[in-house]
Amino acid sequence: MKKIVTVIGARPQIIKAAALSRAIANLYSDQITEIIVHTGQHYDTNMSKVFIDELGIPQPAYNLQVGSASHGIQTARIIEGLEDILLNEKPDYLVLYGDTNSTLAGAIAASKIHIPIVHIEAGLRSFNKRMPEEINRILCDHASTLLFSPTRTGYDNLVREGFNPDHKAPFHPDHQGIFHCGDVMYDNSLFFKELAKSKSDILEKNGLADGQFILGTIHRDNNTDLPERLQAIFAALIEIAETYQETIVLPLHPRTSQLLEQNLGSDLYQKLQSTPTIKILPPVSFLDMIQLESNCKLVITDSGGVQKEAYFFQKPGIILRYETEWVEIVQEQAAIVTNADKEKILSAYYHFHSTENGLKFLPLFGDGKAAEFICETILGIER
Repeated sequence: MKKIVTVIGARPQIIKAAALSRAIANLYSDQITEIIVHTGQHYDTNMSKVFIDELGIPQPAYNLQVGSASHGIQTARIIEGLEDILLNEKPDYLVLYGDTNSTLAGAIAASKIHIPIVHIEAGLRSFNKRMPEEINRILCDHASTLLFSPTRTGYDNLVREGFNPDHKAPFHPDHQGIFHCGDVMYDNSLFFKELAKSKSDILEKNGLADGQFILGTIHRDNNTDLPERLQAIFAALIEIAETYQETIVLPLHPRTSQLLEQNLGSDLYQKLQSTPTIKILPPVSFLDMIQLESNCKLVITDSGGVQKEAYFFQKPGIILRYETEWVEIVQEQAAIVTNADKEKILSAYYHFHSTENGLKFLPLFGDGKAAEFICETILGIER
């Protein structure tokens, strides 16, 4: 029996962990024991506990309750709490997702006491080290033993950084195994899409019709915390809503909600409030988000996860960042990187408004069985 400790801390990690937990429960429960540690990096109930309950993830055995703090303080608190848990549990592997402070702290804590690390979503690169996430993902990759990339591009990035694709088991931190396995979020999207249809009433509650609204999400600190960037984004959204009579749905991250009035300024904030076709919602559940993503006509986002999920559901995307880790969706012309530039956002909207039916969505993210591949690799089962 293999014992793994899985670290979750931010909402996207909770969602990703659902795929692995589901695979273990359904197929490998007699071979893998999973212990979940919640760092408390996202402490808002709507951003955390609701997702755990809704997605059927086993309740965390531990909650570090680190809460909000600076990068250094938050990371240090997680390292301190995790080290005690790992010394007590003595797992065969520590499983980490993505690129948050919880990911970085887990990599440091485990590597110092020689517990092998499994990194899911390995190899993703924005090539922008100003992003804290870029530092987190690079350091985690280079401390890991088993690295699972959701895309061929991510796998190729690892090879370029010196990881040897010819390594065979047994694996260890100086003889890592790298794998292109597909995306656990694609597993989840396939699994939860039908459930969302029966469980979510968000379309009905908000008077939304299939294919008749735009979905937007804004949460990254370099957009929310910098007034000129937030103003450019919302000026573009208001113009799209007013000029083209588009309905725009914005489930607001708590960070964005707290800073909205202050950083938009009174005039733009009042204009936002008086634009009837812009619907501002509180954070939504995962199933509600699936419903919004799968029924909208276009996604405007600065979220790495949401831009990719838009592709899963064959929706064009406008990316409010300097760059994207999911370069494949841009190469396939299913998304456009606009940064927080009003004119580029408007141009991208007009492009998709004009060419919406001509887009192609190739199967870039696997076969929906990435979690099974990961479990079998952990168990040493050859495929």
